[in-house]
Amino acid sequence: MTAPIPPAIETKGNVLVVDDESDIRESLEVLLGTEGYAVDLAQNAAEGLHKMESRGYDLVLLDLMMPDRSGMEVLQEVRQRDRETPIFMITAYGSVEAAVNALKFGANDYFSKPWDNDKLLIEIDRMIARRRLEYENTHLKRALKQRHSFPNIIGKSDRMVKLLDVVSQVAPARSTILITGETGTGKELVAKAIHANSPRADHLFVAVNSGSLPPELLESTLFGHVKG
Repeated sequence: MTAPIPPAIETKGNVLVVDDESDIRESLEVLLGTEGYAVDLAQNAAEGLHKMESRGYDLVLLDLMMPDRSGMEVLQEVRQRDRETPIFMITAYGSVEAAVNALKFGANDYFSKPWDNDKLLIEIDRMIARRRLEYENTHLKRALKQRHSFPNIIGKSDRMVKLLDVVSQVAPARSTILITGETGTGKELVAKAIHANSPRADHLFVAVNSGSLPPELLESTLFGHVKG
């Protein structure tokens, strides 16, 4: 009898471990896997760079000394194209100078072997949580900016923000919309904003000043007429 496939479990994050020592890779895989992280392994700098180019990670643990290339070289290369992914340097050759250089070239933290597992986990948790919060804030700001993207309407007051929020909500609708207000308060600007953000944005917007039309021409101007 085939055992049922367990439901997918959401991980706390994706972590890449780049280290030439198999016992270090395996111990970190067990440590992080037990804590709910999905762990990917690379046994040298070249494999680590390839994996970082192929997919995104929430955090990278990078060994400072490897046979093919130093972790510092890898760090500098990665930072030329990716300044966001957190990178923790790990090394058996810990020194103040090495730590300072690692941080200078873009590492987010530095751990000497053997490290304190509890401290390492705390810092990994904290870094990934902070990065996700920054990511969510950035996307929220971008979404709000797009939602209230009305270049012809200038204003940041609470009332104006509420008005633009209403415009965003009604623009997709196909219903007739009545805009009221004093002369010169920007009714036409609001109408144009609704049109520009509606499914009809690729059609013409025609503004008609009904107050300048005589009553007998108003109906034919708005709805057209047939000769005869």
